[in-house]
Amino acid sequence: MAELGCYSPSFKKPCDVLRMRRNRARSEGPDMRTSSPVVSVPGVRPFSPGPLLTLHAPGRSRGAVKRRNPFANIENTYNSPKKRALSHTDGEKAAVAPVLDGKLKERPNAGASLREELLNTDRRKQHEITIVPVSEEDCLFEEERSTPVLKSPEAVCPAAPAEVCVEFPADWSLKTRVLFTSPQSFSWAEHLKAQEEAQGLSSHCRAQFTSAPANIPDPRGCVELRCGFQQCLQFWQHPSMPWLSLFPRIGAERKFSGKCVPWAQDTTLQQSLMSDWSVSLTSLYSLLKARLCPYFYLCSYQFTVLFRAAGMSGSKGITALLSPTTRGLREAMKAEGIEFSLPLLEERRKSKDLGESVHQTESAVLSEHSENEEDDDDEDDDGGFSWLKEMGVQDKIKKPDAISIKLRKEHREVCLDHRPESVVLVEGSNTFTLLNFLINCKSLVAGAGSQAGLPPTLLAPTAFRGATLHTLKARAVNVKTLVRTGYQDVCSLEVTGPIMPHTLHALTQLLRPAQRGEFSVGLYTHEPTAVLNVPISQRSEPTPECVVQDLGRCGLQQSSVQQLAAPSILGKCALRQLHMRDYSYSWKT
Repeated sequence: MAELGCYSPSFKKPCDVLRMRRNRARSEGPDMRTSSPVVSVPGVRPFSPGPLLTLHAPGRSRGAVKRRNPFANIENTYNSPKKRALSHTDGEKAAVAPVLDGKLKERPNAGASLREELLNTDRRKQHEITIVPVSEEDCLFEEERSTPVLKSPEAVCPAAPAEVCVEFPADWSLKTRVLFTSPQSFSWAEHLKAQEEAQGLSSHCRAQFTSAPANIPDPRGCVELRCGFQQCLQFWQHPSMPWLSLFPRIGAERKFSGKCVPWAQDTTLQQSLMSDWSVSLTSLYSLLKARLCPYFYLCSYQFTVLFRAAGMSGSKGITALLSPTTRGLREAMKAEGIEFSLPLLEERRKSKDLGESVHQTESAVLSEHSENEEDDDDEDDDGGFSWLKEMGVQDKIKKPDAISIKLRKEHREVCLDHRPESVVLVEGSNTFTLLNFLINCKSLVAGAGSQAGLPPTLLAPTAFRGATLHTLKARAVNVKTLVRTGYQDVCSLEVTGPIMPHTLHALTQLLRPAQRGEFSVGLYTHEPTAVLNVPISQRSEPTPECVVQDLGRCGLQQSSVQQLAAPSILGKCALRQLHMRDYSYSWKT
Protein backbone atom coordinates (compact mmCIF):
# COMPACT_ATOMS: atom_id res chain seq x y z
CA MET A 1 0.00 0.00 0.00
CA ALA A 2 2.98 2.33 0.56
CA GLU A 3 4.05 1.87 -3.12
CA LEU A 4 0.60 2.75 -4.36
CA GLY A 5 0.68 5.98 -2.40
CA CYS A 6 -2.61 5.43 -0.63
CA TYR A 7 -1.16 4.49 2.74
CA SER A 8 -0.58 7.03 5.51
CA PRO A 9 1.85 5.96 8.27
CA SER A 10 0.30 8.48 10.67
CA PHE A 11 -3.23 7.10 10.31
CA LYS A 12 -4.92 6.30 13.63
CA LYS A 13 -8.19 4.71 14.42
CA PRO A 14 -10.92 6.85 16.08
CA CYS A 15 -10.52 4.99 19.36
CA ASP A 16 -6.78 5.74 19.34
CA VAL A 17 -7.47 9.42 18.75
CA LEU A 18 -9.90 9.57 21.71
CA ARG A 19 -7.41 7.76 23.92
CA MET A 20 -4.67 10.18 22.95
CA ARG A 21 -6.87 13.17 23.80
CA ARG A 22 -7.78 11.75 27.19
CA ASN A 23 -4.12 11.12 28.01
CA ARG A 24 -3.25 14.63 26.94
CA ALA A 25 -5.96 16.12 29.16
CA ARG A 26 -4.71 14.13 32.14
CA SER A 27 -1.08 15.11 31.57
CA GLU A 28 -1.95 18.80 31.44
CA GLY A 29 -3.54 18.55 34.90
CA PRO A 30 -5.86 21.03 36.61
CA ASP A 31 -3.82 24.03 35.48
CA MET A 32 -5.59 23.97 32.17
CA ARG A 33 -8.94 24.65 33.85
CA THR A 34 -7.62 27.49 36.01
CA SER A 35 -5.91 29.15 33.06
CA SER A 36 -9.17 29.55 31.21
CA PRO A 37 -10.35 33.17 31.10
CA VAL A 38 -13.99 32.09 31.19
CA VAL A 39 -15.73 32.30 34.57
CA SER A 40 -17.50 29.02 35.36
CA VAL A 41 -21.21 29.24 36.02
CA PRO A 42 -22.94 26.56 38.12
CA GLY A 43 -25.05 24.26 35.99
CA VAL A 44 -23.43 25.26 32.64
CA ARG A 45 -21.43 22.95 30.41
CA PRO A 46 -17.84 24.09 29.64
CA PHE A 47 -18.21 23.71 25.89
CA SER A 48 -20.49 25.18 23.25
CA PRO A 49 -21.36 24.54 19.58
CA GLY A 50 -19.38 27.55 18.39
CA PRO A 51 -15.94 29.14 18.98
CA LEU A 52 -17.18 30.84 22.15
CA LEU A 53 -14.83 28.97 24.52
CA THR A 54 -11.15 29.29 23.62
CA LEU A 55 -8.99 27.48 26.13
CA HIS A 56 -5.35 28.52 26.22
CA ALA A 57 -2.86 26.11 27.63
CA PRO A 58 0.94 26.14 27.73
CA GLY A 59 1.15 23.16 25.43
CA ARG A 60 -1.14 24.63 22.79
CA SER A 61 -1.02 27.61 20.45
CA ARG A 62 -2.94 30.75 21.37
CA GLY A 63 -5.27 30.31 18.42
CA ALA A 64 -6.37 26.79 19.23
CA VAL A 65 -10.15 26.34 19.41
CA LYS A 66 -11.91 23.57 21.33
CA ARG A 67 -13.75 21.15 19.11
CA ARG A 68 -17.45 21.61 18.59
CA ASN A 69 -19.83 19.41 20.56
CA PRO A 70 -22.21 17.86 17.98
CA PHE A 71 -24.78 17.07 20.69
CA ALA A 72 -24.91 20.56 22.19
CA ASN A 73 -27.86 22.90 21.66
CA ILE A 74 -28.72 26.43 22.55
CA GLU A 75 -30.29 25.42 25.87
CA ASN A 76 -27.13 23.97 27.46
CA THR A 77 -24.56 26.56 26.37
CA TYR A 78 -23.59 30.06 27.43
CA ASN A 79 -25.67 31.43 24.54
CA SER A 80 -28.84 30.27 26.27
CA PRO A 81 -31.00 33.14 27.59
CA LYS A 82 -31.31 31.37 30.94
CA LYS A 83 -27.54 30.98 31.30
CA ARG A 84 -26.95 34.60 30.30
CA ALA A 85 -29.44 35.75 32.90
CA LEU A 86 -27.69 33.58 35.48
CA SER A 87 -24.27 34.94 34.60
CA HIS A 88 -25.67 38.49 34.64
CA THR A 89 -27.01 37.94 38.16
CA ASP A 90 -23.61 36.63 39.30
CA GLY A 91 -21.97 39.68 37.74
CA GLU A 92 -24.20 41.98 39.70
CA LYS A 93 -23.34 40.12 42.89
CA ALA A 94 -19.65 40.46 42.07
CA ALA A 95 -20.11 44.18 41.45
CA VAL A 96 -21.90 44.67 44.76
CA ALA A 97 -19.04 43.08 46.71
CA PRO A 98 -16.55 46.04 46.36
CA VAL A 99 -19.29 48.48 47.30
CA LEU A 100 -19.93 46.52 50.48
CA ASP A 101 -16.22 46.51 51.25
CA GLY A 102 -16.15 50.29 50.81
CA LYS A 103 -19.09 50.71 53.15
CA LEU A 104 -17.38 48.55 55.70
CA LYS A 105 -14.30 50.80 55.59
CA GLU A 106 -16.42 53.96 55.91
CA ARG A 107 -18.54 52.52 58.75
CA PRO A 108 -16.33 50.38 60.99
CA ASN A 109 -18.99 50.16 63.70
CA ALA A 110 -21.48 48.52 61.33
CA GLY A 111 -18.92 46.10 59.95
CA ALA A 112 -19.73 43.36 62.41
CA SER A 113 -23.42 43.29 61.50
CA LEU A 114 -22.70 43.38 57.78
CA ARG A 115 -20.12 40.65 58.03
CA GLU A 116 -22.54 38.51 60.02
CA GLU A 117 -25.23 39.09 57.39
CA LEU A 118 -22.81 38.11 54.62
CA LEU A 119 -21.80 34.97 56.50
CA ASN A 120 -25.43 33.96 56.93
CA THR A 121 -25.98 34.53 53.23
CA ASP A 122 -23.02 32.28 52.40
CA ARG A 123 -24.34 29.56 54.68
CA ARG A 124 -27.73 29.67 52.98
CA LYS A 125 -26.04 29.37 49.60
CA GLN A 126 -24.15 26.29 50.74
CA HIS A 127 -27.43 24.57 51.61
CA GLU A 128 -29.09 25.58 48.35
CA ILE A 129 -27.92 22.83 46.00
CA THR A 130 -28.56 23.21 42.32
CA ILE A 131 -30.19 20.19 40.64
CA VAL A 132 -28.93 19.68 37.09
CA PRO A 133 -31.08 17.36 34.96
CA VAL A 134 -29.15 14.44 33.48
CA SER A 135 -29.73 14.06 29.77
CA GLU A 136 -28.50 11.60 27.21
CA GLU A 137 -25.73 13.89 26.05
CA ASP A 138 -24.50 14.26 29.64
CA CYS A 139 -24.03 10.51 29.75
CA LEU A 140 -22.09 10.52 26.46
CA PHE A 141 -19.71 13.25 27.55
CA GLU A 142 -19.36 12.48 31.22
CA GLU A 143 -15.60 12.90 31.14
CA GLU A 144 -15.85 16.45 29.86
CA ARG A 145 -18.36 17.59 32.49
CA SER A 146 -17.05 20.13 34.98
CA THR A 147 -20.18 20.66 37.10
CA PRO A 148 -21.21 17.54 39.10
CA VAL A 149 -24.83 16.45 39.23
CA LEU A 150 -26.05 16.70 42.83
CA LYS A 151 -29.21 15.57 44.50
CA SER A 152 -31.49 17.79 46.51
CA PRO A 153 -31.42 17.57 50.31
CA GLU A 154 -34.99 16.19 50.28
CA ALA A 155 -33.92 13.24 48.14
CA VAL A 156 -30.97 12.43 50.40
CA CYS A 157 -32.87 12.60 53.69
CA PRO A 158 -34.11 9.22 54.97
CA ALA A 159 -37.80 8.46 54.92
CA ALA A 160 -39.95 8.81 57.98
CA PRO A 161 -39.77 5.82 60.33
CA ALA A 162 -42.45 3.23 59.70
CA GLU A 163 -45.10 2.47 62.27
CA VAL A 164 -44.03 -0.15 64.79
CA CYS A 165 -46.22 -3.25 64.63
CA VAL A 166 -45.67 -5.48 67.64
CA GLU A 167 -48.18 -8.18 66.58
CA PHE A 168 -49.26 -9.90 63.37
CA PRO A 169 -52.82 -11.04 62.54
CA ALA A 170 -53.97 -14.51 63.47
CA ASP A 171 -53.76 -17.07 60.68
CA TRP A 172 -56.24 -19.94 61.12
CA SER A 173 -54.90 -21.99 58.23
CA LEU A 174 -52.79 -25.09 58.84
CA LYS A 175 -49.13 -24.97 57.83
CA THR A 176 -47.16 -27.94 56.58
CA ARG A 177 -43.75 -26.26 56.85
CA VAL A 178 -42.27 -23.12 58.38
CA LEU A 179 -38.79 -21.85 57.55
CA PHE A 180 -37.15 -19.26 59.82
CA THR A 181 -34.08 -17.37 58.59
CA SER A 182 -31.95 -14.92 60.54
CA PRO A 183 -28.41 -13.49 60.65
CA GLN A 184 -28.14 -14.92 64.17
CA SER A 185 -27.48 -18.61 64.70
CA PHE A 186 -30.21 -21.13 65.59
CA SER A 187 -27.77 -23.52 67.24
CA TRP A 188 -29.59 -23.07 70.55
CA ALA A 189 -32.63 -24.93 69.10
CA GLU A 190 -30.84 -28.24 68.50
CA HIS A 191 -29.31 -30.99 70.65
CA LEU A 192 -31.53 -30.40 73.66
CA LYS A 193 -30.53 -32.05 76.87
CA ALA A 194 -32.70 -34.80 78.33
CA GLN A 195 -33.64 -32.63 81.29
CA GLU A 196 -34.63 -29.72 79.01
CA GLU A 197 -36.75 -31.99 76.84
CA ALA A 198 -38.49 -33.51 79.87
CA GLN A 199 -39.18 -30.09 81.35
CA GLY A 200 -40.65 -28.86 78.05
CA LEU A 201 -42.98 -31.87 77.84
CA SER A 202 -44.08 -31.46 81.44
CA SER A 203 -44.76 -27.74 80.97
CA HIS A 204 -46.88 -28.46 77.92
CA CYS A 205 -48.99 -31.11 79.63
CA ARG A 206 -49.53 -28.91 82.69
CA ALA A 207 -50.05 -25.71 80.64
CA GLN A 208 -47.27 -23.94 82.56
CA PHE A 209 -45.51 -21.18 80.66
CA THR A 210 -42.25 -19.49 81.58
CA SER A 211 -41.46 -16.32 79.67
CA ALA A 212 -37.96 -16.02 78.27
CA PRO A 213 -35.80 -13.02 79.27
CA ALA A 214 -36.12 -9.87 77.18
CA ASN A 215 -32.38 -9.83 76.42
CA ILE A 216 -30.56 -13.11 75.85
CA PRO A 217 -26.82 -12.60 75.30
CA ASP A 218 -26.13 -16.35 75.03
CA PRO A 219 -29.16 -18.33 73.72
CA ARG A 220 -27.36 -21.67 74.02
CA GLY A 221 -27.05 -21.18 77.76
CA CYS A 222 -30.63 -20.02 78.33
CA VAL A 223 -32.54 -22.97 79.81
CA GLU A 224 -35.90 -21.18 79.68
CA LEU A 225 -35.51 -20.58 75.93
CA ARG A 226 -34.61 -24.17 75.08
CA CYS A 227 -37.37 -25.64 77.29
CA GLY A 228 -39.90 -23.22 75.83
CA PHE A 229 -38.90 -24.22 72.31
CA GLN A 230 -39.50 -27.89 73.13
CA GLN A 231 -42.87 -26.97 74.64
CA CYS A 232 -43.94 -25.12 71.47
CA LEU A 233 -43.39 -28.18 69.28
CA GLN A 234 -45.99 -30.37 71.03
CA PHE A 235 -49.48 -31.16 69.68
CA TRP A 236 -52.18 -33.83 70.16
CA GLN A 237 -53.50 -36.09 67.43
CA HIS A 238 -55.96 -38.95 66.90
CA PRO A 239 -55.73 -41.53 65.42
CA SER A 240 -52.03 -42.26 65.59
CA MET A 241 -50.38 -44.65 63.12
CA PRO A 242 -46.58 -44.55 63.48
CA TRP A 243 -46.04 -45.83 59.95
CA LEU A 244 -48.50 -43.35 58.38
CA SER A 245 -48.41 -39.58 58.10
CA LEU A 246 -52.01 -38.58 58.84
CA PHE A 247 -51.65 -34.95 57.78
CA PRO A 248 -52.50 -33.66 55.26
CA ARG A 249 -55.39 -35.87 54.16
CA ILE A 250 -56.70 -34.00 51.11
CA GLY A 251 -54.87 -35.13 48.00
CA ALA A 252 -52.60 -37.50 49.94
CA GLU A 253 -53.52 -40.75 48.17
CA ARG A 254 -49.96 -41.27 46.96
CA LYS A 255 -48.59 -41.10 50.50
CA PHE A 256 -50.92 -43.90 51.59
CA SER A 257 -50.44 -46.11 48.55
CA GLY A 258 -48.26 -49.13 49.26
CA LYS A 259 -48.58 -48.75 53.04
CA CYS A 260 -49.88 -51.42 55.38
CA VAL A 261 -53.62 -50.77 55.91
CA PRO A 262 -55.07 -53.86 57.62
CA TRP A 263 -58.46 -52.17 58.15
CA ALA A 264 -59.12 -51.71 54.42
CA GLN A 265 -60.82 -55.11 54.05
CA ASP A 266 -61.76 -55.74 57.68
CA THR A 267 -65.21 -54.34 58.52
CA THR A 268 -64.91 -55.13 62.23
CA LEU A 269 -61.64 -53.24 62.50
CA GLN A 270 -63.15 -50.25 60.69
CA GLN A 271 -66.05 -50.13 63.14
CA SER A 272 -63.63 -50.27 66.07
CA LEU A 273 -61.60 -47.39 64.66
CA MET A 274 -64.72 -45.30 64.09
CA SER A 275 -66.00 -46.03 67.61
CA ASP A 276 -62.79 -44.77 69.23
CA TRP A 277 -62.76 -41.80 66.86
CA SER A 278 -66.33 -40.83 67.86
CA VAL A 279 -65.36 -40.88 71.53
CA SER A 280 -62.37 -38.62 70.85
CA LEU A 281 -64.46 -36.17 68.79
CA THR A 282 -67.13 -35.98 71.50
CA SER A 283 -64.45 -35.37 74.14
CA LEU A 284 -62.98 -32.53 72.09
CA TYR A 285 -66.35 -30.85 71.68
CA SER A 286 -67.00 -31.08 75.43
CA LEU A 287 -63.65 -29.44 76.14
CA LEU A 288 -64.44 -26.78 73.55
CA LYS A 289 -67.82 -26.03 75.13
CA ALA A 290 -66.20 -25.70 78.57
CA ARG A 291 -63.53 -23.39 77.07
CA LEU A 292 -60.81 -25.80 78.14
CA CYS A 293 -59.78 -26.25 74.50
CA PRO A 294 -59.57 -23.15 72.25
CA TYR A 295 -60.06 -24.93 68.91
CA PHE A 296 -59.45 -28.17 67.03
CA TYR A 297 -59.32 -29.42 63.45
CA LEU A 298 -61.06 -32.34 61.78
CA CYS A 299 -59.17 -33.31 58.60
CA SER A 300 -60.96 -35.77 56.30
CA TYR A 301 -60.00 -36.90 52.82
CA GLN A 302 -62.53 -34.46 51.30
CA PHE A 303 -62.76 -31.40 53.56
CA THR A 304 -61.43 -29.79 56.75
CA VAL A 305 -63.54 -28.57 59.70
CA LEU A 306 -62.33 -25.94 62.18
CA PHE A 307 -64.19 -25.84 65.50
CA ARG A 308 -63.54 -22.73 67.62
CA ALA A 309 -64.63 -21.97 71.18
CA ALA A 310 -66.64 -18.91 72.18
CA GLY A 311 -64.46 -15.81 72.12
CA MET A 312 -62.14 -17.03 69.37
CA SER A 313 -61.93 -14.79 66.29
CA GLY A 314 -64.41 -12.32 67.77
CA SER A 315 -67.31 -14.77 68.16
CA LYS A 316 -69.77 -14.94 71.06
CA GLY A 317 -70.48 -18.65 70.68
CA ILE A 318 -69.00 -21.83 69.24
CA THR A 319 -68.37 -21.65 65.50
CA ALA A 320 -67.39 -24.17 62.85
CA LEU A 321 -66.01 -23.64 59.34
CA LEU A 322 -66.08 -26.34 56.64
CA SER A 323 -64.03 -26.10 53.46
CA PRO A 324 -64.22 -27.14 50.72
CA THR A 325 -67.80 -28.39 50.41
CA THR A 326 -69.96 -29.83 47.66
CA ARG A 327 -73.61 -29.37 46.82
CA GLY A 328 -74.34 -32.90 48.02
CA LEU A 329 -72.79 -32.20 51.41
CA ARG A 330 -74.69 -28.94 51.80
CA GLU A 331 -77.96 -30.62 50.85
CA ALA A 332 -77.30 -33.36 53.40
CA MET A 333 -76.65 -30.73 56.08
CA LYS A 334 -79.91 -28.99 55.21
CA ALA A 335 -81.73 -32.31 55.45
CA GLU A 336 -80.37 -32.77 59.00
CA GLY A 337 -81.67 -29.35 60.01
CA ILE A 338 -78.25 -27.67 60.23
CA GLU A 339 -78.48 -23.94 59.61
CA PHE A 340 -75.40 -22.54 57.94
CA SER A 341 -74.28 -19.64 55.78
CA LEU A 342 -71.83 -19.04 52.95
CA PRO A 343 -69.79 -16.03 54.16
CA LEU A 344 -67.97 -15.29 50.92
CA LEU A 345 -71.16 -15.37 48.84
CA GLU A 346 -72.92 -13.11 51.32
CA GLU A 347 -70.02 -10.69 51.21
CA ARG A 348 -70.20 -10.69 47.41
CA ARG A 349 -73.93 -9.96 47.50
CA LYS A 350 -73.41 -7.09 49.95
CA SER A 351 -70.72 -5.55 47.77
CA LYS A 352 -72.98 -6.02 44.76
CA ASP A 353 -75.85 -4.24 46.51
CA LEU A 354 -73.53 -1.44 47.54
CA GLY A 355 -72.40 -1.07 43.95
CA GLU A 356 -76.02 -0.77 42.85
CA SER A 357 -76.69 2.06 45.29
CA VAL A 358 -73.60 3.96 44.22
CA HIS A 359 -73.74 3.43 40.47
CA GLN A 360 -77.26 4.20 39.29
CA THR A 361 -76.44 4.24 35.61
CA GLU A 362 -78.36 2.41 32.94
CA SER A 363 -75.48 0.10 32.02
CA ALA A 364 -75.01 -0.97 35.65
CA VAL A 365 -78.71 -1.71 35.99
CA LEU A 366 -78.72 -3.83 32.84
CA SER A 367 -75.64 -5.84 33.82
CA GLU A 368 -76.99 -6.37 37.33
CA HIS A 369 -80.31 -7.52 35.88
CA SER A 370 -78.53 -10.18 33.83
CA GLU A 371 -76.66 -11.41 36.91
CA ASN A 372 -79.80 -11.50 39.02
CA GLU A 373 -81.50 -13.62 36.39
CA GLU A 374 -78.86 -16.30 36.98
CA ASP A 375 -78.67 -15.97 40.77
CA ASP A 376 -82.37 -15.71 41.65
CA ASP A 377 -83.67 -19.08 42.80
CA ASP A 378 -87.30 -17.93 42.86
CA GLU A 379 -87.37 -16.96 39.20
CA ASP A 380 -90.40 -18.06 37.18
CA ASP A 381 -89.79 -21.05 34.94
CA ASP A 382 -91.00 -19.30 31.80
CA GLY A 383 -89.53 -15.90 32.67
CA GLY A 384 -86.35 -16.58 30.70
CA PHE A 385 -88.36 -17.25 27.51
CA SER A 386 -90.69 -14.27 27.54
CA TRP A 387 -88.76 -12.68 24.68
CA LEU A 388 -89.92 -15.52 22.40
CA LYS A 389 -93.51 -14.39 22.82
CA GLU A 390 -92.56 -10.83 21.95
CA MET A 391 -91.02 -12.04 18.70
CA GLY A 392 -93.96 -14.34 17.96
CA VAL A 393 -91.86 -17.50 17.60
CA GLN A 394 -92.79 -19.20 20.86
CA ASP A 395 -94.47 -22.09 18.98
CA LYS A 396 -91.53 -22.69 16.66
CA ILE A 397 -88.88 -22.95 19.40
CA LYS A 398 -88.84 -26.03 21.60
CA LYS A 399 -88.62 -25.06 25.24
CA PRO A 400 -86.39 -27.04 27.61
CA ASP A 401 -88.10 -29.42 29.97
CA ALA A 402 -88.45 -28.99 33.72
CA ILE A 403 -85.26 -30.97 34.41
CA SER A 404 -83.16 -28.67 32.22
CA ILE A 405 -84.65 -25.60 33.89
CA LYS A 406 -83.84 -27.05 37.32
CA LEU A 407 -80.27 -27.81 36.29
CA ARG A 408 -79.89 -24.27 35.01
CA LYS A 409 -81.03 -22.91 38.36
CA GLU A 410 -78.67 -25.19 40.24
CA HIS A 411 -75.71 -24.33 38.05
CA ARG A 412 -74.60 -21.59 40.43
CA GLU A 413 -74.48 -23.95 43.41
CA VAL A 414 -72.70 -26.67 41.47
CA CYS A 415 -70.00 -24.21 40.37
CA LEU A 416 -69.10 -23.59 44.02
CA ASP A 417 -67.99 -27.15 44.63
CA HIS A 418 -64.37 -27.56 45.76
CA ARG A 419 -63.79 -23.80 45.56
CA PRO A 420 -62.95 -21.34 48.37
CA GLU A 421 -66.40 -19.74 47.94
CA SER A 422 -67.97 -23.00 49.12
CA VAL A 423 -66.78 -22.47 52.71
CA VAL A 424 -69.66 -23.05 55.17
CA LEU A 425 -70.08 -21.29 58.52
CA VAL A 426 -72.06 -22.93 61.33
CA GLU A 427 -72.71 -21.01 64.55
CA GLY A 428 -74.16 -21.56 67.98
CA SER A 429 -76.19 -24.65 68.82
CA ASN A 430 -76.04 -25.80 65.21
CA THR A 431 -72.45 -26.88 65.83
CA PHE A 432 -73.69 -29.68 68.10
CA THR A 433 -76.04 -30.83 65.34
CA LEU A 434 -73.06 -30.70 62.98
CA LEU A 435 -71.08 -32.86 65.40
CA ASN A 436 -73.76 -35.59 65.32
CA PHE A 437 -73.95 -35.27 61.55
CA LEU A 438 -70.22 -35.86 61.18
CA ILE A 439 -70.28 -38.89 63.48
CA ASN A 440 -73.10 -40.55 61.52
CA CYS A 441 -72.05 -39.37 58.03
CA LYS A 442 -71.02 -42.39 55.97
CA SER A 443 -69.26 -40.29 53.33
CA LEU A 444 -66.88 -38.92 55.96
CA VAL A 445 -64.66 -41.97 55.51
CA ALA A 446 -63.42 -43.06 52.09
CA GLY A 447 -65.07 -46.25 50.87
CA ALA A 448 -62.33 -47.07 48.37
CA GLY A 449 -58.79 -46.09 47.63
CA SER A 450 -55.68 -45.92 49.76
CA GLN A 451 -57.55 -44.10 52.61
CA ALA A 452 -60.47 -46.51 52.72
CA GLY A 453 -61.81 -47.13 56.22
CA LEU A 454 -59.43 -44.63 57.89
CA PRO A 455 -61.19 -42.10 60.20
CA PRO A 456 -60.41 -38.37 59.81
CA THR A 457 -57.47 -36.87 61.67
CA LEU A 458 -58.18 -34.82 64.80
CA LEU A 459 -55.64 -32.11 65.72
CA ALA A 460 -55.78 -30.06 68.92
CA PRO A 461 -53.41 -27.95 71.06
CA THR A 462 -54.60 -29.63 74.30
CA ALA A 463 -55.06 -33.22 75.43
CA PHE A 464 -58.31 -35.15 74.89
CA ARG A 465 -59.52 -38.75 75.14
CA GLY A 466 -57.68 -41.16 72.89
CA ALA A 467 -55.16 -38.50 71.77
CA THR A 468 -51.46 -39.14 71.28
CA LEU A 469 -48.78 -36.53 71.99
CA HIS A 470 -46.68 -35.73 68.94
CA THR A 471 -43.71 -33.44 68.36
CA LEU A 472 -43.04 -31.29 65.33
CA LYS A 473 -39.75 -31.91 63.56
CA ALA A 474 -37.20 -29.09 63.86
CA ARG A 475 -33.86 -28.79 62.13
CA ALA A 476 -31.30 -25.96 62.21
CA VAL A 477 -29.08 -25.48 59.14
CA ASN A 478 -26.45 -22.86 58.31
CA VAL A 479 -26.06 -22.06 54.60
CA LYS A 480 -24.17 -19.53 52.49
CA THR A 481 -26.13 -17.21 50.23
CA LEU A 482 -24.66 -15.33 47.29
CA VAL A 483 -24.98 -11.56 47.67
CA ARG A 484 -23.43 -8.63 45.81
CA THR A 485 -20.25 -8.52 47.85
CA GLY A 486 -19.77 -12.27 48.01
CA TYR A 487 -21.16 -15.05 50.17
CA GLN A 488 -23.05 -14.35 53.36
CA ASP A 489 -23.85 -16.77 56.17
CA VAL A 490 -27.59 -17.29 56.63
CA CYS A 491 -28.92 -19.35 59.53
CA SER A 492 -32.20 -21.21 59.11
CA LEU A 493 -34.57 -23.20 61.30
CA GLU A 494 -37.06 -25.53 59.60
CA VAL A 495 -40.16 -26.82 61.39
CA THR A 496 -42.36 -29.42 59.65
CA GLY A 497 -45.66 -31.03 60.55
CA PRO A 498 -49.22 -29.84 61.21
CA ILE A 499 -48.41 -26.34 62.48
CA MET A 500 -51.43 -24.76 64.14
CA PRO A 501 -52.02 -21.02 64.78
CA HIS A 502 -50.90 -21.04 68.42
CA THR A 503 -47.66 -22.82 67.51
CA LEU A 504 -46.67 -20.14 65.00
CA HIS A 505 -47.35 -17.38 67.51
CA ALA A 506 -45.47 -19.12 70.33
CA LEU A 507 -42.43 -19.71 68.11
CA THR A 508 -42.27 -16.08 67.05
CA GLN A 509 -42.52 -14.99 70.68
CA LEU A 510 -39.47 -17.14 71.50
CA LEU A 511 -37.44 -16.03 68.49
CA ARG A 512 -38.07 -12.37 69.24
CA PRO A 513 -35.41 -12.12 72.01
CA ALA A 514 -33.32 -15.08 70.84
CA GLN A 515 -32.67 -13.59 67.37
CA ARG A 516 -32.45 -10.01 68.68
CA GLY A 517 -35.58 -8.84 66.90
CA GLU A 518 -34.52 -9.71 63.37
CA PHE A 519 -35.75 -12.77 61.46
CA SER A 520 -37.92 -13.79 58.51
CA VAL A 521 -40.45 -16.60 58.18
CA GLY A 522 -41.52 -18.47 55.06
CA LEU A 523 -44.94 -20.08 55.59
CA TYR A 524 -46.11 -23.06 53.54
CA THR A 525 -49.89 -23.27 53.83
CA HIS A 526 -52.11 -26.30 53.34
CA GLU A 527 -54.11 -24.62 50.58
CA PRO A 528 -57.57 -26.10 51.35
CA THR A 529 -57.37 -24.45 54.79
CA ALA A 530 -56.38 -20.95 53.61
CA VAL A 531 -60.05 -19.92 53.40
CA LEU A 532 -60.54 -20.63 57.12
CA ASN A 533 -59.45 -17.03 57.76
CA VAL A 534 -62.80 -15.76 56.48
CA PRO A 535 -64.42 -13.42 59.05
CA ILE A 536 -67.61 -14.54 60.75
CA SER A 537 -70.94 -12.72 60.60
CA GLN A 538 -70.59 -11.21 64.10
CA ARG A 539 -67.34 -9.41 63.32
CA SER A 540 -68.90 -5.94 63.66
CA GLU A 541 -69.83 -6.55 67.32
CA PRO A 542 -66.98 -6.42 69.86
CA THR A 543 -66.32 -9.55 71.89
CA PRO A 544 -67.12 -9.12 75.61
CA GLU A 545 -64.02 -9.03 77.81
CA CYS A 546 -65.45 -11.70 80.12
CA VAL A 547 -65.62 -14.17 77.21
CA VAL A 548 -61.90 -13.70 76.51
CA GLN A 549 -61.01 -13.99 80.20
CA ASP A 550 -62.79 -17.34 80.42
CA LEU A 551 -60.25 -18.73 77.93
CA GLY A 552 -57.46 -18.36 80.46
CA ARG A 553 -57.64 -22.11 81.22
CA CYS A 554 -57.62 -23.27 77.60
CA GLY A 555 -53.96 -24.30 77.71
CA LEU A 556 -52.47 -21.44 75.68
CA GLN A 557 -50.36 -18.44 76.61
CA GLN A 558 -52.30 -15.29 77.36
CA SER A 559 -50.61 -13.46 74.47
CA SER A 560 -51.66 -16.22 72.05
CA VAL A 561 -55.23 -16.11 73.37
CA GLN A 562 -55.41 -12.36 72.82
CA GLN A 563 -54.13 -12.71 69.27
CA LEU A 564 -56.55 -15.51 68.38
CA ALA A 565 -59.48 -13.70 70.03
CA ALA A 566 -59.16 -10.75 67.62
CA PRO A 567 -61.45 -10.81 64.54
CA SER A 568 -59.83 -12.25 61.44
CA ILE A 569 -58.70 -9.68 58.87
CA LEU A 570 -57.02 -11.91 56.28
CA GLY A 571 -60.23 -12.94 54.49
CA LYS A 572 -59.76 -16.00 52.29
CA CYS A 573 -55.98 -15.45 52.14
CA ALA A 574 -53.24 -16.79 54.39
CA LEU A 575 -49.89 -15.47 55.53
CA ARG A 576 -47.09 -16.36 53.14
CA GLN A 577 -44.20 -14.33 54.55
CA LEU A 578 -43.54 -12.80 57.93
CA HIS A 579 -40.66 -10.45 58.70
CA MET A 580 -39.40 -8.88 61.90
CA ARG A 581 -37.04 -5.91 61.71
CA ASP A 582 -36.10 -3.96 64.81
CA TYR A 583 -38.79 -5.80 66.81
CA SER A 584 -41.50 -4.74 64.34
CA TYR A 585 -43.58 -7.10 62.17
CA SER A 586 -44.45 -6.90 58.51
CA TRP A 587 -46.17 -9.61 56.46
CA LYS A 588 -47.37 -10.65 53.02
CA THR A 589 -50.37 -12.76 52.04
